[in-house]
Amino acid sequence: MSKLPHPRLIHLLDAVSSTPLTQDELAQRLNVSTRTVRTDVAALNNVMVNHGAHLIHQRGNGYQLKIYNQEAFEHFQANVHDVAPTPRTSKERIIQIQVLLLTASSWVKLDDLAETWNLSRTAVQGVMTDVRAQLASLGLIIESKPRLGMRVIGRETAIRARLAQIIYAEHKESKQSAGLISSLFPAPAQQALVGRFRDALSASSLYINDDGLQWLAIYAAVTLHRLSCDHTLTDFPKEDVAETILPIADAIFALLPTQHPVNEFEVLALAIHIQARISPNQHPLSPRAIAEAQALVQHILQYIHQHYPYDIREDHQLQRDLNTHISHMIIRVKHDVPTVNPLAEHIKQHYPLAYDITLAAIADWIRETGYTMTQHEIGYLVIHVGVGLERNHCLGQKVPKALLFCDSSNAIARGLESIIHRHYPQLELTTVHHLEQIDAMRPSEANLLITTSTLSRIELPQFVIDPFPTQHQLEELGKMVLVDRTGPYLLEKYFASEQFLYLDEALDQQQLFQRVCAQLETEQLVEVGYYDSLKEREVIVSTMMGEHIALPHSIELFAHKSLVYTVAAPRGIDWGNGEKAYLIFFMALSKDDYEEALGLYDLFLTLVNKRAGKALSQCQTFAQFKSMAHRELL
Repeated sequence: MSKLPHPRLIHLLDAVSSTPLTQDELAQRLNVSTRTVRTDVAALNNVMVNHGAHLIHQRGNGYQLKIYNQEAFEHFQANVHDVAPTPRTSKERIIQIQVLLLTASSWVKLDDLAETWNLSRTAVQGVMTDVRAQLASLGLIIESKPRLGMRVIGRETAIRARLAQIIYAEHKESKQSAGLISSLFPAPAQQALVGRFRDALSASSLYINDDGLQWLAIYAAVTLHRLSCDHTLTDFPKEDVAETILPIADAIFALLPTQHPVNEFEVLALAIHIQARISPNQHPLSPRAIAEAQALVQHILQYIHQHYPYDIREDHQLQRDLNTHISHMIIRVKHDVPTVNPLAEHIKQHYPLAYDITLAAIADWIRETGYTMTQHEIGYLVIHVGVGLERNHCLGQKVPKALLFCDSSNAIARGLESIIHRHYPQLELTTVHHLEQIDAMRPSEANLLITTSTLSRIELPQFVIDPFPTQHQLEELGKMVLVDRTGPYLLEKYFASEQFLYLDEALDQQQLFQRVCAQLETEQLVEVGYYDSLKEREVIVSTMMGEHIALPHSIELFAHKSLVYTVAAPRGIDWGNGEKAYLIFFMALSKDDYEEALGLYDLFLTLVNKRAGKALSQCQTFAQFKSMAHRELL
């Protein structure tokens, strides 16, 4: 049987099986460097050399799988997927431990896991914080007892939801589940259920798309496993179940290969899962669900109006979209119907402002209801709010500012001013007639001096132009005008040497939070409560932006004046889920200058996109950091 030297090679093989991918695309998908991609490609080719396939690199297209013996390659592919590799990365261990805990019929011991995986107890123990955090997202806790081990305690519906999430995500990532997941929840059995469910739904004139049918089949497979272990539902609320769905759920439950008698609570739960997967127009919502959705929509819009400089309450399209989405979201959240948002991390990166605003608005509702919200559900909600904000408010770049100095007559100055405005209307242009006016200007009042003659002793960047400029001069001026100076401006205004820390020591996330927040509160830069709000946000959803950069910040606005506290941590800080943050920006925002400070999100996103986190984390002084960050932002 063929065995790949590293589980990551399976993901590499799956990634290039359907379409060519560039080196950068593969690095992003596998969360590794391009150098590691090249190493992995060589390793995979060494294994595949006798199995009918080879990876080749084509300029412009990237890596492409060439199969020259289809039968040999299919046999090889089946073998490598059937192998259950020892989890080597922390992310793999986090998933495997959760599956073991959620499916075990008795207590699970860390020592047994370490021995089975040929790892140290410390290596296994090191991921337990992340295991607990991911289970806690659905209200599940791990109980530990000496000499017995660990077990999961929580709602039965939540246990099933977490198992379904893991199975779905693993199947999407590797195309074919392996190891413990494949033995407990074999994919062929789920496919057989998909066919049965599709026929049953068609007979009732209901339609669920392929993705929804897969979710329903996974839930059924998990239900069968739990029933076989005598974990049946002993209660389930009926209020949100549509009466028209109940007989369909009853018929589908009868299709399941189980010896357990029909349980009304199991049928109710299955009905809710069917409701959650069909389109909204296929069954009427209950008055209760409609009222809850409308109340939450109004709460979100009103909260945004009260706490942020945006009013989107009259956007009727947004209200309709939110009502439709939230009426079904509430059903999913209340009854532990799992979902996976494949773009959750991208949404967090590309809609950081909308993410923060939505999270702040929804946090009140979470506290009041006690419901748990995963980043998958929050991500879908963020898209609606983000689109509404963009539709109603201009969230663009900082307007460039320039001074115009003309040593000719006033008429010539006005004519030149008109020409520049005609070509670059976005430029905020101020005409000055005396050098003393230029000397009196503060640095923040202008980015550029446009002049008809070279001036000495002027610190501003200068562009010399003729009174009647040529087309070439105007094009060259455009290169200076159209540069986005928002990043450097914000770097100058919101970052300071007093709020910079080079941390060349081992700290965990909580210790870092305590240290930074203590300084900010002692210096009265933030109000008391900033630390608690910071922790609450991290519990709801991680502030890891990607590319080794984290952006911890409070849900509410606690700063007396907006600022960024920068931590360069070359050793890295464990940020959960197997990720380390090397560059950490503690963002504290104030109501007074919140609108301008919003541009900080774009600044951080630029550093993420340029993968500057690790390089900037090596800066030992604020001057080094500022200089390098300035180069990255231009």
